[in-house]
Amino acid sequence: MVVCGDDGLAHRLAAELRGVYGEQVTLVVPPSVRTVRPPVVGRARAASAALLDRWVTAAVSRANGAPGGTERVVEAPELTEAVLAEAGVDRAEALALVYDDDETNIRAALTARRLNPRLRLVLRLYNRRLGQHIEELLDQAAALATGDEDIGADASTTVLSDADTAAPALAATALAGTSKVVQTDGLLLRAVERQPWRGRIADPGLATLALLSPTNSDSAGTDEQGPQLLPDDAAVRAATGRGAVVLEQVSYSGPSLPAGRAVGVVPAFASLFSRRLRWSLAGLVGCVLALAVALTVVTDEHPLYATYETLLDLFAINEPALHQPLGRQILQLLSGLLGLLLLPVLLAAVLEALGTFRSASALRKPPRGLGGHVVLLGLGKIGTRVLTRLHELRIPVVCVEADPEARGVATARRLRVPVILGDVTQEGVLESAKIHRASALLAVTSADTTNLEAVLYARSVRPDLRVVLRLYDDDFATAVYRTLRAAHPNASTRSRSVTHLAAPSFAGAMMGRQILGAIPVERRVLLFAAVDVGGHPQLEGKTVGEAFRPGAWRVLALDTATEAARQGASGTGSASGSASGDSDGDVQQSALVWDLHDGYVLKAEDRVVLAATRRGLAELLGRRRREPAGT
Repeated sequence: MVVCGDDGLAHRLAAELRGVYGEQVTLVVPPSVRTVRPPVVGRARAASAALLDRWVTAAVSRANGAPGGTERVVEAPELTEAVLAEAGVDRAEALALVYDDDETNIRAALTARRLNPRLRLVLRLYNRRLGQHIEELLDQAAALATGDEDIGADASTTVLSDADTAAPALAATALAGTSKVVQTDGLLLRAVERQPWRGRIADPGLATLALLSPTNSDSAGTDEQGPQLLPDDAAVRAATGRGAVVLEQVSYSGPSLPAGRAVGVVPAFASLFSRRLRWSLAGLVGCVLALAVALTVVTDEHPLYATYETLLDLFAINEPALHQPLGRQILQLLSGLLGLLLLPVLLAAVLEALGTFRSASALRKPPRGLGGHVVLLGLGKIGTRVLTRLHELRIPVVCVEADPEARGVATARRLRVPVILGDVTQEGVLESAKIHRASALLAVTSADTTNLEAVLYARSVRPDLRVVLRLYDDDFATAVYRTLRAAHPNASTRSRSVTHLAAPSFAGAMMGRQILGAIPVERRVLLFAAVDVGGHPQLEGKTVGEAFRPGAWRVLALDTATEAARQGASGTGSASGSASGDSDGDVQQSALVWDLHDGYVLKAEDRVVLAATRRGLAELLGRRRREPAGT
């Protein structure tokens, strides 16, 4: 694996490939002074970030003998063809280009594709439309160079942005309260530790992924010292005194958005007029009908003709009822009086309709009685994607943004999400967002101090509030997390940096598009992958029970989605995918079948989601691995 970059994402990605997947990595970085985007928090924070950046560089350079994979560092001021050749791109399996500049990544990708047509490419691009065209162009070039129209995942091109990859993780952390989350087919799945109750077996949930290390009290008679990954049913039944890591689906327990809620700027017809105005119009219609009936009785005219004459009198366009019976004259006067009352009602209807249209195109305010919602601070690049993801999950959100021209304000207006315009550090802004009745706070502004100040103030209002804050570097995020956890042990606190959240998605793309994510189990790692059964003799033609290999891999679910639906879902998190918030906001219905019977026979056309160890997945996919003993 070759990783080229000029900021913290490159180092985090290299560490992810080495530590989680056990890969050999060549890291290409600028020689000494690397380009780092300083956080918008002042000179002191910028200096500390630069110091941390140099420390990370030195640590990575000394990590060649670390457990997992190995790493080689190549220093080059520019990413030329000679540098790519020196890094071994011509014989590499995958290349990640994560420079902060889109043009640098595109130029290097075109060169790398020419050097190695079968190379798997992962690009970091901010321009989503350009990323879609670049992805298609590079895949087409690989197909022409190799003579294979279906290049598959081995030579595919994946375009990602750190905003698109970090935003779903932030939304999932706010919802689930944990970072051990895997997203697949529109579902959020998390791995949780469950302890046995009174010597019984822990609740298996959707599936038992691992048995935790035995404690001193239950380790007698067993030689198992570490966690046991993917145990079989016999091992689970025998582990009456051991905790287990199980897989469960994340569900949102708070209030959800109304099912028929419109997301366009045109409101429903019933919402154009207030309730009082609708009753006034109904009263006028009733009066007209009563006058028409009375005219029918007095003049013995046909009801339709009587109604027509009543309307003429109402609009003052009928002839005066001179020399007519007294009853007819009285009814004409009453109709004229009713016409005078109709004019202000019609004017009020017009004004209310115009006001409703104007308010529909403006920012909404939080409704009265709102509670159990998520307060989102910041509608920049990250905040916009988080807002879209939360809206897909039908979770009520209240946004706070200081800049009325921020890119996410238009998205919030289109989705009809309440927005508070104001500085979150000012008194009363969080109260306007009803923070005292919220379920979680997501602070994702570009300023670390703003996020931290907002979280501290929110904790003073609600000590048990779940908070997730985005911070610039991992060191500062870890320090804040430990301090907040110590000060509020009973509350859920998560502090994340964008590079920390984006690196797993980039690493998974480098391993192949079938990798869904990874979950740590003590000092070991479980991988989740979506695999086509065809071409794998360990799966094809075998039952689910026969395909299960304890300690290596286990089939969890059957993916029944069509190929078009899979391609649409895979584009959601990439820079080339369309923003899923452009839809009506409904969550994509899951096509995963979890309750597979052990006797179900896996067919070649099936696609399954499985959990596997690193060594087991390498064996199943037939990849050459260089893993140390014990992984």
